[in-house]
Amino acid sequence: MADKQKTAVLDFIPKYFTLWVIVFAFLAILTPNTFKPLGGYISYFLGVVMLGMGMTLSAEDFAAVFKQPLNVLIGVILQFVIMPVLGFCIARLLHLSPELAAGVVLVGCVPSGTASNVMTFIAKGDVALSVTISSITTLIAPFITPYLYLLLGGRFIPVEPLALLVDIAKIVLLPIIVGLLIRQILGGERVRVINQVMPSVSVVAIVLIIAAVVAGSAAKLTNVAGTVFLAVILHNGLGYLLAYSVARYLCRMTEAQARAVSFEVGMQNSGLGAALAIKFLTPVAALPSAIFSVWHNLSGSFLANYWARHTQRP
Repeated sequence: MADKQKTAVLDFIPKYFTLWVIVFAFLAILTPNTFKPLGGYISYFLGVVMLGMGMTLSAEDFAAVFKQPLNVLIGVILQFVIMPVLGFCIARLLHLSPELAAGVVLVGCVPSGTASNVMTFIAKGDVALSVTISSITTLIAPFITPYLYLLLGGRFIPVEPLALLVDIAKIVLLPIIVGLLIRQILGGERVRVINQVMPSVSVVAIVLIIAAVVAGSAAKLTNVAGTVFLAVILHNGLGYLLAYSVARYLCRMTEAQARAVSFEVGMQNSGLGAALAIKFLTPVAALPSAIFSVWHNLSGSFLANYWARHTQRP
């Protein structure tokens, strides 16, 4: 009975992830001083999330590389082409300020979000393909994201790409490697127990990141909220649409594969975007990432449930 209650509690936190994000973002607007001190710990919170990812990674997560290498390659390329270019075009189209434009481009340059795997599962998509693409884009992000941002976002707020590379490696690669080592050292039952807790820990960490970003920009949020929301909705929605269309109709993937690619491209690691924006850009530039965290979970849930109700075509 105690085990069932423990499992119920651990499932409760991730299950209502989107609700926690909305509630704490609202609280951060109402009482920003409560959450502002968390701003200095954003990279550590994200490190915890990446540690959890490292502890769950296994050779099976890369199985799609060998079973469908072309689809994996297409998914990775689309991730690092569609979202960065869309971010730049939307920033220009909406005449965003340099700070917001830089933030929109940056969230487009980060890798896939881990929530994409869950949405793919709900949508009856190709989960193996989804997990492989998100794992690879995360691992190669330190070497791609800085130079993509320099190319497209450097004209808004310039950064030193090598410094960005080092920071992404510390925030993303190092915790993943530590997680992999812990998995190998502990092994078996102990890792299974830890991995039961990690989803809840990761949710708490992401929620605190969003609350810290919103609190840091609360004073300016009311002036730019409408524009940022529009930019994020366009960015996310067009990401889904373009990725699905290219995968399904141009690359002739199956429906399940196209759905996986759509979520991989449309959903971003916005926590990483927020952490990088806070350190290398400005608090206002972190707003698109914070709002993206809220919106892509809502839109992803709606899209996943819509697809789940519709029969897949071959």
